[in-house]
Amino acid sequence: MPRANRRPPRTGVEWEFDTLLLPRELSRNAVRQLLVERAEHGGWELDRLRIGHDGKRRIVLRRKIIRQRLTLSA
Repeated sequence: MPRANRRPPRTGVEWEFDTLLLPRELSRNAVRQLLVERAEHGGWELDRLRIGHDGKRRIVLRRKIIRQRLTLSA
């Protein structure tokens, strides 16, 4: 379920989403380390984290899509 369907983004901002499904056996520290690495090296930020009844973590990460504009030089 893409985030764009739940809430329209600001004008001019486009997001890329990535969903992770992590098992309950992973410790909080291991999950934290994974998310820190994704943020530092991939530019991802946490959009949503849900913990299911079975203990699985469903994590949605997002990052801005930066489009390069064509510039014409005279």
